[in-house]
This record gives sequence, C-alpha cells and structure tokens, in this order.
Amino acid sequence: MTYQPPKKPIPKRASDSENPKPYDFVSFPKERPNLQRPYGHHKYDSNRLHGTLYLTLKVQTPLHVSTGAVVLGSDIGTKISLIKTMVQGVDNKLSIQGSSLKGCIRSVYEAITNSTLPVITSRYKDKIPPERLPCKNKEKLCPASRVFGALDWQGLIEFNDANCETVNFSTGFMPSLYAPRPKCEAYYERGKVAGRKFYFNTSKAIDKGQKEGISVQQAGREYTFKTEIQFKNLLPEELGTLLIVLGQDKKYPIALKVGGGKPIGMGTMTVNVDKINQPQNLKQRYSTYEISEDDELNGAKLVQFIQKYIQIAHSRLIQKPQLEELAAILRYPSDRLPPEGMY
Repeated sequence: MTYQPPKKPIPKRASDSENPKPYDFVSFPKERPNLQRPYGHHKYDSNRLHGTLYLTLKVQTPLHVSTGAVVLGSDIGTKISLIKTMVQGVDNKLSIQGSSLKGCIRSVYEAITNSTLPVITSRYKDKIPPERLPCKNKEKLCPASRVFGALDWQGLIEFNDANCETVNFSTGFMPSLYAPRPKCEAYYERGKVAGRKFYFNTSKAIDKGQKEGISVQQAGREYTFKTEIQFKNLLPEELGTLLIVLGQDKKYPIALKVGGGKPIGMGTMTVNVDKINQPQNLKQRYSTYEISEDDELNGAKLVQFIQKYIQIAHSRLIQKPQLEELAAILRYPSDRLPPEGMY
C-alpha cells in the first residue's frame, strides 16, 4: 500500500499558491509533551532492544555536505577554477558526518512524536510555546531527548559517518541563497511559531541557470553511502519510530534531507535497511568478538521485524496528524519541482 495524502487538506501557510515557498511547517501536537526520566547506560536491559542497523543511503538529488572551504579546482583534480569542497573520509571518498545524519533524523523523530525543540534562539524565545522549550532537566526528558540525548544526557543511539561507495565525485552549482527570514508572517500562527520547518523533497534540484553562486563538490544522483547506527536500551515503539523516520513504513514513504542546498531541492536521500544485528543472548554477545549468524536479521525475517515494530510505534508513540503533515512534505518519489529563480 502506498501513501495517500490525507483527505482533509493541510492548512496552506508557507506553500500557498500565490507565493509558494520550498518549505512548510509540521504543527505541534495539542497535548503537552510527556516528560519522563530516561533509561540509563548502566546495563543492557534484557527487556529492551539492542543492536545495529546496517544502512545504505542512496542519493536522489545532488548532495553537498560542506567543509566550509573554497579551494582551487586543481587542488582536488577538477578543471573548475574555484570550488566549495565536501567532506571526505577514508581513501578520499566523500563522507557524511554522523552528526549531520543525527541532526536530520532527530528533527523528523521530534516532529512525529510529542517532543520539545532541542535548541532555540533566545531572541525568539517568547515566540515559542512554553511547553516546546528545550528540556533542561535530565530527569524529565521528552521522547526525542530520551533517545537522542539532551543537556547532560548522552542518549541511546550512536551514529557513524556514512562513507560513499564511489571513489570519485561530481561537480555541481549552488546558487546564492537568502538567509532565513524568521520575521516572515508564514512562520507564525496567533503570535507563536507555526511548527517545525521542513523543506520539500523535489523531483530534481536546481543546478545552473543562476548568475550568482559557486561550483560545489558533490555526490551525484545514484551515489550510495554505507553506515551503521547502534542502539541500546530502546523500547519497541522507539525503535519502530526510528524505522519510520528512515522511510521504512510503506504507508508513509519519506526520504531524508541532508546537507546544504535544501531550498533548491538538494540533499534528498532514500534509506534501505540492509540488515539488523540483534543479539539473542546478551551475555554471550558481549563476551566475545564474534557475531553469531542467529543474531542477524535479513530477508523475510527482516521485513517482518521492521513491520512489527512500526505497528507498535503507531499504537504507542507516533502522532498521526503530524506524521501525515510531514509525509506530505518529505514524501518520495515526488513530482514537486524546485522553486524558480533564486530563493
């Protein structure tokens, strides 16, 4: 079954037809966040879930994760005079830092659960609903903070860098982009922020046609990256929600937005879960360096495992209205086109 947009149209704010924007907002749940004490790191609880997700990330629109440096093209083996470089890892292959992946995955997790914001700008604190202010007491954390971490709290998920399987790279063009305009009316409803801002996934990205901008080192369409996510002491609904965020729910096929150039359609990546390692015997698993074949889930068992925990997440943790709003923004494949001209 494929995702069908909700019958009731999502209120048009930033994406109104008269002045379309490349983003929209996911509203906050009406109920206050459920703040609880997080589970600790002192032991592997046999009643909770532990293991590793092995992922393949596929580039659908050009990806650029910037180093912040502009160099001579000849320095990296291209004829372009000046180029903005992308992060490179082992063997000079393009790389996505684990922190970048964590940030984009956490933002989606927050949006579809009843969670607070992770950080705010003090200048606009009065525009944030009080119940959405960041968690400051590690004894009382929202659902996302319990999993991903908060002030003085490490969290239960560890992200590794994602390394490209292709040795070379492609070159693209990133036009000059405007800075965010937080004073824009589209950001607010009744004097408070309208919700969490997400850029649309589009069928392609703007590449050239703009006079102002700079060439960029990037991962082109169809490039693939490999990475792993370790998890420990997760509840079933927490793991299920993570799998939904990674686009594994066929009813809500979403793709991640990673790196720079999001307003012009860049950075769309789909995720495939290649396998999951889940220790059946914790004592045996963590007293040896060898991984038992019985601990690995793939094929039909993997599909059943994923669907089981996704269903649990829907019944215990997911906020359905927010998930529907988010799916309308991040759905992929998408027939939406990037904005015309500069943005």
